Amino acid sequence: MKPIFLKPVLQEKIWGGNKLGIYFDLPIPSNQTGEGWMISGHPSGVTEVTSPAELKGLPLDRLYKEQPGLFGNPKEEVFPLLTKIIDASQALSVQVHPDDQYAAAHEGAGELGKTECWYIISAAPGAKIVYGHTAQTKEEFIKQVEKDNWDELLTEVPVKDGDFFYVPHGTIHAIGAGIVILEIQQSSDTTYRVYDYHRTDANGHERELHLQQSFDVTMIPHQTPELEITTEGNQEGQVVHYLTNEYFSVYKWDLKKELVVDLPKDYYLATVITGEGEMEVDGTVYPLKLADSFILPTDIQQVTLRGDLEIMVANPE
Repeated sequence: MKPIFLKPVLQEKIWGGNKLGIYFDLPIPSNQTGEGWMISGHPSGVTEVTSPAELKGLPLDRLYKEQPGLFGNPKEEVFPLLTKIIDASQALSVQVHPDDQYAAAHEGAGELGKTECWYIISAAPGAKIVYGHTAQTKEEFIKQVEKDNWDELLTEVPVKDGDFFYVPHGTIHAIGAGIVILEIQQSSDTTYRVYDYHRTDANGHERELHLQQSFDVTMIPHQTPELEITTEGNQEGQVVHYLTNEYFSVYKWDLKKELVVDLPKDYYLATVITGEGEMEVDGTVYPLKLADSFILPTDIQQVTLRGDLEIMVANPE
């Protein structure tokens, strides 16, 4: 089987910008484009196959259901992961996501919880994220929210290009202004807003908050998970392993010249985040450019990459 390349779905957001167009050369619908859903089977934005020709135009959710052999005959009924590029021209709302059980009970059967991770592609000088909070009890958390004591409650973390953050369900978080990230997450569109800086729309209305759900699902006290980031390879090319949890593993294929990667898992999702080059699979060479996103199905056991590029990669666990 050949690599399966996909066409992104671009989503406008009030906090979005134009970097998906300027930097990634994607056809943004406006200068408030916040997200490129690069690989997605979620009904809020399903990506379609662009190649190989025999699959062209097929939505990923349909391909996953109709040809499960490409994905190792998986146990999951729906395509389990979602890859995004996010351009935060302004800060996102402070938010939290539920686990699978809460999402299924409160958001409808089939909706997953949302554990995610972020790779910082670029960050403006002084850029920060919200990552965690200071409350030690649920009562303290609720009290601080009700009093609007956000400076005391929220924990801000400065970020720079190349940083990696793991954001399990229940983690209070927000992407700050001036940051572009590659996000790998469970296939979910469930977000509970805790705080939106009292921003208003053109009619003077603030965006809806979801305080009760946030109180239900927020991890209290906050715990920052430990990461053991490992690197294998040499100066020509390296595989950086960031994370393995119950949902996915995340890697970066980082090469200056050439990198050969074995692929023992059922299938892999990949997005080019810098540079350009090529990928050889079973003797066939595929050119790769910035923002190309593709799936390497089950029967591809090895790829050879050449060029000067970085690719973020995930596989379901």
